[in-house]
Amino acid sequence: MFRSIYFGKISKEKTERLLELYGKEGSFLTRDSESERGAYCLCVRRTPFVHTYKISQYHGGWAVKTPPGVKPQCFETLNDLIDCYRAAAPDSMAPLLHPLEKRLVSDNGENQETVYLEM
Repeated sequence: MFRSIYFGKISKEKTERLLELYGKEGSFLTRDSESERGAYCLCVRRTPFVHTYKISQYHGGWAVKTPPGVKPQCFETLNDLIDCYRAAAPDSMAPLLHPLEKRLVSDNGENQETVYLEM
């Protein structure tokens, strides 16, 4: 699952455009973190925002960053993390409903502006 929704080194702005153009409420993807080397961002569309959660390695496992004093839930693999949060996202996280798979996104569409036709 992780590899199919992993978009690599893309910016926050490009992420928001992709989720706006190709996603719907609850669509999500992952990308490289711009601020922490080796970490990822889990980005979820929840109108009117795109919520971003940082995923980092903790004690040999992967976890979503939590507030200070809150113990993160660690997973052996990134796939395990995504699968768990898809099944039951914590109250503090936007639900992961629709994976935005990279193979289904057209490179041409992201630079196009929306055109409205009056009838």
